[in-house]
Amino acid sequence: QVQLVESGGGLVQAGGSLRLSCTASGVIFRINVMAWYRQAPGKQRELVASISNSDRTNYAESVKGRFTISRDNAKNTVFLQMNSLKAEDTAVYYCNLQQMSWNYWGQGTQVTVSS
Repeated sequence: QVQLVESGGGLVQAGGSLRLSCTASGVIFRINVMAWYRQAPGKQRELVASISNSDRTNYAESVKGRFTISRDNAKNTVFLQMNSLKAEDTAVYYCNLQQMSWNYWGQGTQVTVSS
């Protein structure tokens, strides 16, 4: 059993910054990928950024240069630093852990960017 707990969402003005955190607990294998997805009202869930246990990263085009994903393997924690936020970044952000053939999700944290 794996649990993911997110924190750090909130309301911010356009141009501002937020930092999301997600800590995984339970049986965590050394080889895994942690990621952030987001889902805006009326839209499909989309990948924002991912990072492997070897720190290989991948970003959606819409956030490149503004968001940075990082992780602390010792604490099974992944971070998403979000800078230069735009109104279109408003969404529920979900933490995701992929290991072996399993896929786990956090409960989501709301990020609202006011223009």
